Amino acid sequence: MPSLQEWITNPMGIVEDIFSQSSGSPDWEGKVLEYFKEKLKESDAGNWVPSLNEVPLHYLKANSLVKFRCLVQDMFDPEFYMGTYERLDPASKSKMLKFGKYKDIVESGVEVGNTAMLERQTFYCVPVPGESPWVKEGYASCSHASVLPSTSYTPNRHKRSHEDDQDMDSQPHKQKEQAAGSLGETSSGDSKRLETDTNAHTGRSQHCPPHLDLNFPLPGEAGPACLVKVYEDWDRFKVNDMLEIYGILSVDPLLSVNEEKDAGLVMDPMESVETAEERRVHYPPASLVPRLHMIHAHPLQHNNPLLPPAVHSQTCTFTAGFLGELAAVRAELLEYLTHVLLGDMLAAEYLILHLISSVYARRDVLPLGKFTLNLSGCPQNSAFTALLYRALQQLVTASFRIGMSLQNMNSMRLVPRKDYSANRLVSGMLQLAQNTSLFLDETALEQGQLDSAGVRNITALGNLITWQKVDYDFSFHHMEFPSNINVLIASEGKSLLPSDCQVHLQPKLAPPNLEEYLNALHAAVGPATLNKFRTYVSLLRTLDYSISDEITKAVEQDFVEMRKDDPQSMSAEDLHRMLVVARLLCLSMGQTTLSQEQWMKAKHLEMLRTSRTEQQRCLNGNEP
Repeated sequence: MPSLQEWITNPMGIVEDIFSQSSGSPDWEGKVLEYFKEKLKESDAGNWVPSLNEVPLHYLKANSLVKFRCLVQDMFDPEFYMGTYERLDPASKSKMLKFGKYKDIVESGVEVGNTAMLERQTFYCVPVPGESPWVKEGYASCSHASVLPSTSYTPNRHKRSHEDDQDMDSQPHKQKEQAAGSLGETSSGDSKRLETDTNAHTGRSQHCPPHLDLNFPLPGEAGPACLVKVYEDWDRFKVNDMLEIYGILSVDPLLSVNEEKDAGLVMDPMESVETAEERRVHYPPASLVPRLHMIHAHPLQHNNPLLPPAVHSQTCTFTAGFLGELAAVRAELLEYLTHVLLGDMLAAEYLILHLISSVYARRDVLPLGKFTLNLSGCPQNSAFTALLYRALQQLVTASFRIGMSLQNMNSMRLVPRKDYSANRLVSGMLQLAQNTSLFLDETALEQGQLDSAGVRNITALGNLITWQKVDYDFSFHHMEFPSNINVLIASEGKSLLPSDCQVHLQPKLAPPNLEEYLNALHAAVGPATLNKFRTYVSLLRTLDYSISDEITKAVEQDFVEMRKDDPQSMSAEDLHRMLVVARLLCLSMGQTTLSQEQWMKAKHLEMLRTSRTEQQRCLNGNEP
């Protein structure tokens, strides 16, 4: 495939040709979609399309085809645009039929009528919150796109009221440097940075001027936000969906709210926008928040660049090939995590089960598949939890760590809320993509009083863990949004939050310098092995699982036997947890059906865990 293709560099030319050939027939829109869909089906075609995640905005050509890997943070109200309209050709004085789809600005000329007004939806999209640096680097390394600094919209630039827009133009590489730099932070700095960022959370990009909030869910995020114009089937998308969007880039400065412009040129004038605050939010500078006119989009099953975009089942070639070496990869991962957890192999076993867990279904309100792990016994006032988080960040595709200090709990904005004056959803830290790993560090707890905001935050975390949902605040009511977040709680004693499983850490190693020890461990593993671990964690979340009727009956009989001598020794909740452990244990070994052997292994793991927990409870005496 050549480095430059017209369908990428000049998609509007393709659309113009299809429209002109249609002679006014309405089927031209379907032909456009089909054309680009077929182009993207070609081998490796998507990697030739420049990505907003990787390329600075001013390096991209206006009206070119770009892609964006993102989270749908908000959905604005639908807006009207000129679907088709007639213009008077100044040369021939004849009427010419024009289209307004995939455009923000109407072509200049004398309008003579026959305007068809149509409706489109606008999504406010942000980069995937907490996406790991290795994921960004992986996608960037797959890209074949060739881009040069673009000045395509500079000649039309009017006088700016946003001076900070120019700062972004003068620093073309700063954004990518900051994203890459986050990988090399030290643990002590990481801990302090997270504490500071969490306290000062505003959801503002590092390049964003103070008067413009890009509404990122997590602090310290880099990358563009984007207003995505959706023309077809927008009902199939939801807030918090993780998407890869292909669309036509629009960065005309006339789109900015404070530009001196002829209002008649703007296709979606703001007369319907009621407040100045709403205008500011819905019409930010295009140099900071570009518009993207969607041509094609698909929900992302995952955001791991090491896997195919869609992993359907264990019969696909990629999955079948990886399952062949899965036993060896699991053994290496178990050894690695055992060293990370200072020699505790039992805790490493449960950590593997936690990492591959995912909500696969809901029965009424009960989410099935979740496995929140409470790793107790973590040393307080130590760098261990920050270093443990850094190690896990190398394995998962997206993550965030919250230090649960009193100040953080009382000041953080965890739950998104509706801002009616700006008519937008203000993001919160729990507005995350599916399968994000949320690391809650309870070792930062201290004595003090939670205020009302702190109580709401603790309640929100408890609801997320128990029900895998977040109740967004719409002032007069709350609206439930389902989640699929892997929550790991690191604590000194038993967590004050609920969990599906508690494992008390029993270190067998005491390295004199913990940071040097884990850095050496990470270096010894090597990139190739790390990539196998990353593939393992993401792939096993996608596998199907079933239990035969025969094994179901055997488990029921086993449950009756276990309760025979002491009914209090085994509750229905204990059985449910044992079945979850058995399921995850099977999947961790690449098996999709529960066998008697795996059931016995799960029982043995649970016996070791509960025995350790009881022993620790007796030692503490006062711990519930």
